Amino acid sequence: MKLDKPVSGGPCWTELGTSDLAAAKRFYEGLFGWRAETDPRQEAGGYTIAHLGDAPVAALTPLYQEGQPVAWNVSFAVPDADAAAARVSEAGGSVLVGPMDVFDVGRFAVAVDPTGAVFQLWQARAFPGAGLLSAPGSLGWVELLTRAPERAVEFYTTVFGWSVNASEHYTQWGIDGADFGGMVTMDDKFPHEVPAHWLPYFAVHDVDMTAADATEAGGTVLMEPTSVPEGPRIAVLRDPQGAMFGVYRAADEK
Repeated sequence: MKLDKPVSGGPCWTELGTSDLAAAKRFYEGLFGWRAETDPRQEAGGYTIAHLGDAPVAALTPLYQEGQPVAWNVSFAVPDADAAAARVSEAGGSVLVGPMDVFDVGRFAVAVDPTGAVFQLWQARAFPGAGLLSAPGSLGWVELLTRAPERAVEFYTTVFGWSVNASEHYTQWGIDGADFGGMVTMDDKFPHEVPAHWLPYFAVHDVDMTAADATEAGGTVLMEPTSVPEGPRIAVLRDPQGAMFGVYRAADEK
């Protein structure tokens, strides 16, 4: 079972903070077939929503704060952002921004887990989040990369009530029987300066072609297309401004 729409506790949205919004729009529109529309209101700060057809699937934004890294961020749906932010603090994390209202569309907060990974909380009002999940061109998987996996499990199960399906090689997160993400332990292969982080994976029709298209458009392949035994075919890419993201094709897709 996979998520095809936002559910409470699960990933509901992903946003790219980028140093060159116009270039990022061109790159991702070419790669995923997105149609990106920037909110014209000054108070929206250049917030840009990418669509597939009529469905919103992701956002692209300028960098709003000095020192903010170029990166994709993942949001998780909660019924009450204030209560969820309180659980974050009680479980050993920190709330960096908010909770605060975003026009009439929702209430959000930015938080960091005890292992250093930043994520967002989203309490929907007029905007529930992604109109598509797990369809080609949309968010389909989220992966936590951390150096303290046991602490991460304790934290996220406390804050969101996720189930944990752990094997020898990989740990998967789930909610109500649907696995939506996983966790990788950062070992010595990861440079010391790379912090713990959440990595979004977008579903695609062809991982190899997408990796080639990304390279041709000025991106970089960080992990070559690889088939996971009894699992998906995946690759990890970096866009021309430096943001990392994954792409995948599920093993059961024809």
